[in-house]
Amino acid sequence: MSTVERVKPKTLPPLKHGEHLDQPTFHERYEAMPPETRAELVGGVVYMPSPMRRDHMDTSRLVAGWLDNYQRLTPGIGGGDGGTVKLDLGGEPQPDHILVIPPELGGQSGVDSDNYYIGAPELVVEIARSSRRFDLNKKKADFERAGVLEYLVVELDPNRIHWFIRRGDRFEDLLPGPDGIYRSEIFPGLWLDAEALYAQNRHRLYRVLRRGVRTPEDKAFVAKLAEARVRAGESP
Repeated sequence: MSTVERVKPKTLPPLKHGEHLDQPTFHERYEAMPPETRAELVGGVVYMPSPMRRDHMDTSRLVAGWLDNYQRLTPGIGGGDGGTVKLDLGGEPQPDHILVIPPELGGQSGVDSDNYYIGAPELVVEIARSSRRFDLNKKKADFERAGVLEYLVVELDPNRIHWFIRRGDRFEDLLPGPDGIYRSEIFPGLWLDAEALYAQNRHRLYRVLRRGVRTPEDKAFVAKLAEARVRAGESP
């Protein structure tokens, strides 16, 4: 083949903060960007996150451990940290953390042929400092539109918990109990002691979580997952 006949490789324009794209176009360009690039598509608009401060990293690590402990004690569910989620044609975020129920066990999201999460996770968690307005407005609207069931924003400086639960087609506040403990409704037993989280008191944070996973609601949830795993041909 001559040099004239050769097909030139397709050169994609780089992602730019603020440009409007659909999800397939965004994803194609994102995969062509340098490996260190971080970008999200929210509401059809490209966002390039700002640098991450130490308190964000410390809190994210603690939240990851809290969620991982719950996942370990609740066989059948899945989750991850910082990965791409193909929500829909207008959204491809990279949430700090997610928890999911696999589709074969009755969950609403899945994994595509390229090994990306696709669809709305049951729980999305974001750590918010400089991104608080974004996470509590545009990103919240995207998750609400896509069908996320619970959305937890751990706000830093000031320290505030914002936990939303889906009622019908809208998010409503999920408030703590009289004891100050937040209790997930989608994942029974996932209890959060916000005071322990902000104090970085792992012992107390995990102790409260262990109380949650000993409740009858959690045991019923685990039994339901086990039954679904048997029907799906998995080992309980």
